[in-house]
Amino acid sequence: MAKDKSLKSVPNLPKKKKLESNAAEVHAENTMDAEVKKKRKKMEVEEAPVEIPPEAITADDKKHKKVKKRKKIQEAETQTKKTEISDPPTCELEGEEDLSPEEKRVMERKMKKILKKEEKKRLKTEGETQKKTEASGPTAPQQALDYLTCWAEKRTEWKFQKTRQTWLLQNMFDSEKIPDENFTVLLQYLDGLRGLARDTSVQKALVLVEESGKAPEDVAVQQRAHRAREVIQLLS
Repeated sequence: MAKDKSLKSVPNLPKKKKLESNAAEVHAENTMDAEVKKKRKKMEVEEAPVEIPPEAITADDKKHKKVKKRKKIQEAETQTKKTEISDPPTCELEGEEDLSPEEKRVMERKMKKILKKEEKKRLKTEGETQKKTEASGPTAPQQALDYLTCWAEKRTEWKFQKTRQTWLLQNMFDSEKIPDENFTVLLQYLDGLRGLARDTSVQKALVLVEESGKAPEDVAVQQRAHRAREVIQLLS
C-alpha cells in the first residue's frame, strides 16, 4: 500500500513547478508595466506646458494696453499739430475698438482739449489779421468827415449813411475830432435834420450849456458850450 501512495504523489510535482513559472512571468510583466508607466508619466510631465499665473497675464495685458494707448494719443497730438483742424475728427483711430469705454472717454477728453487749444490759436490768428486789415483802412472819424465833405461838394455821388451821421452827431461838440472848418459844414448838414435826431441834438446842446456855467475856467468845456449854442440857435 505504501508503494502505491508514493507512485501517486510523483505526478503532482510538475504542476507545482508550472505554477511557480507562471507566477514569475506575471511578476515580470507587472514590473515592466510599472516601468513603462513611470516613463510615460515622466515624459508627460516634461512635455506639459508651463502654466502662467493669471496675475502675470493681467499685468502684462494692462501694461500693453497702457503703452498702446499712449502711442495713440501721441500720434493724435502729432497729427493735430501738423494740420489745422476746424471740425472734430469723425473717423476712429486705428485699434480704438480694443480700448475699454473708460479709456475711450479719457482719449476723447484729451482730443477735445487739443482741438480747443487749436481753435483758440486759429481765432487769435484770425483776430490779429482782421485788426491789421482794419488798421490799414480808413478810420471811423476819417470816414465820417469824408461822408460830410462828399455831402457838401459831391451831392450827386453822396448817399445817406446812418452810421456816419450818428458818429457826427455824437462828436460834433468835440473840436479835436471835428475841426472848425468841418463844423461849419456840419451846421449846414444839421439844418436838414428832422425827427428824433433833431430833438436829441438840441437836448445834448442844452446840457452842455448848463454844465459850462459850473466850470467857467475850463477851456474845453467852454468850447463845447460855444458849439452847443450855435446848434441850439440853428435847430430851435
